[in-house]
Amino acid sequence: MKTVATCSSLDEALLLRSLLADSGIESFVPEELTVTFRGQVGGFSVQVADADAEGATKVLAEAGQ
Repeated sequence: MKTVATCSSLDEALLLRSLLADSGIESFVPEELTVTFRGQVGGFSVQVADADAEGATKVLAEAGQ
């Protein structure tokens, strides 16, 4: 797995996951179910399979992310 983006909020990470899904790229946000105090976590990573990393990076770049 490769991290293609790190987001400061879960909402942003889920938006990027949705964007990638629309392009046919499956992605994961490992911290999605992390329980935190007041929502504070070190960031939310968007990860894809190694084989999809280049395509995912391109999709995110085209979307301005």
